[in-house]
Amino acid sequence: MKIPISKDLDVNLKKIKEILADCDDVIIREFNVGKKQNYRFALIYIDGLIDKQLINEYVLEALMHDARDEIPSPRTVSEDLYELSKRGGIPLSEVKDIYCLETAIDSVLAGETILLFDGFSEILLTSSRGWPIRGIAEPTTESVNRGPRDGFTETGKVNTSLIRRRIRDPKLKLKYQKIGRRSKTDVALMYIEDIVDKEVLKELNRRLKGIDVDAILESSYIEQLIEDNWLSPFPQIQDTERPDAVAAALYEGRIALVVDNSPSALLIPATFNILLHSSEDYYGRWSKANLVRVIRYISLPISLILPAIYIAITSYHPGILPTELALYLAATRIDVPFPAFIEAFIMEGTLEILREAGTRISGPIGTTIGIVGGLVIGQAAVEAGIVSPFMIIIVALTTIASFTLPSFSLTSGIRLWRFLLMILATVLGLYGISIGFMVFLAHLVSLKSFGIPYMDPYSNMVNNFYDLKDSIIQLPYKFMKLRPKFLNTTDKVRMNNSRYINSLLNESEGEDKNDRG
Repeated sequence: MKIPISKDLDVNLKKIKEILADCDDVIIREFNVGKKQNYRFALIYIDGLIDKQLINEYVLEALMHDARDEIPSPRTVSEDLYELSKRGGIPLSEVKDIYCLETAIDSVLAGETILLFDGFSEILLTSSRGWPIRGIAEPTTESVNRGPRDGFTETGKVNTSLIRRRIRDPKLKLKYQKIGRRSKTDVALMYIEDIVDKEVLKELNRRLKGIDVDAILESSYIEQLIEDNWLSPFPQIQDTERPDAVAAALYEGRIALVVDNSPSALLIPATFNILLHSSEDYYGRWSKANLVRVIRYISLPISLILPAIYIAITSYHPGILPTELALYLAATRIDVPFPAFIEAFIMEGTLEILREAGTRISGPIGTTIGIVGGLVIGQAAVEAGIVSPFMIIIVALTTIASFTLPSFSLTSGIRLWRFLLMILATVLGLYGISIGFMVFLAHLVSLKSFGIPYMDPYSNMVNNFYDLKDSIIQLPYKFMKLRPKFLNTTDKVRMNNSRYINSLLNESEGEDKNDRG
């Protein structure tokens, strides 16, 4: 319900004090303006959320000293004072009118300052946010050897400005929404108007409007509320702390969500192929990027099924190994009292505990715990006969392989499936691994991100053959003249080369006609 603004300053202050009762950080400063006649004003803000120097110098001093010589006409005292303050009395760049007391209170709680006038039923909002912010630094989880080193902070305005700095295009649109009944968190929706797929944009707006929750404390809240399949362990929305990654995604035709109080922006839509790419792939030589990508795609199945294969071979199929290797493996397990699957679960569980401990303790201490803990526990476990040396090698390779994946959310999903495959290998051996791997692929193929197939371009190579230029193998940038086809962008041309572009567009239109036919 909208609360109207009264012309009586005392009535307005009484309502505000009732709504913000027991809030000791709410500052209400009443003062007078004028030499002969004292006209009453009231300034309201939250202590700690505003820049006090700015308010003192450019609001209070301006009104109490500079504006006191301006004597309004007796018949229109309030109107003249209001216009004087709005047009010239307050030397701030952002001054707005507010016509509802509820909106004024929400603005105060968001870090703004409001100015009330006795005898006038409007309120002035002065932009004065000035809370402490964390400095811009390189994201620790997405570090690169070559490329920009700035990362997002917890302040939404700073994050959007870092993106604006990279996209000097008037077609880049930014629309704010407030999500959360109590938190009223600012969420910035960013896209390039003449590139983005309008259907995806429409669907995203529909899902955002459907969110009805008390509070949004981090971007992951929104991610979980708008993703297509919340049961899946794999992310259908990409998160990143890098402004350059967001800018690159916007240029491709994707949409960014920048959530206040969160250093992670969301990129929509996202595919399995995109999640395996890193920003650094595009900053170095294409040959080096290809080598790194091949390593990633090799590391993916290693981190997924290597422990399960060890369990299956040791427990059910030792005959598939060369004789010497099988005998050596059996010899290393003579003193181990546990079956292979218990041995594997002990080491994988221990590693997960060390990983979690290293995450909770930041800085060099966390790294030390991970390295020293792994070495000490692994060596002690082998000497005690709890696990075999071969198992230590398997766990170490699996862990190192998982660290090559650039997306932490994707890595978490792979870890969950790894344990599922280990259980299937324990029950059914290689047959169980085959079933689990087929279910894994079927699940990935069934996923969608805002209508975009999760496994594009691999699941639709006929229509999206062009997109394979930036998949497992990355061609030189000069060959990627069109934007990704699976994103259904409005402006498909990324690099101008008339003859080459026209031939590609003609091929694309011909394929679309054949599909429709």
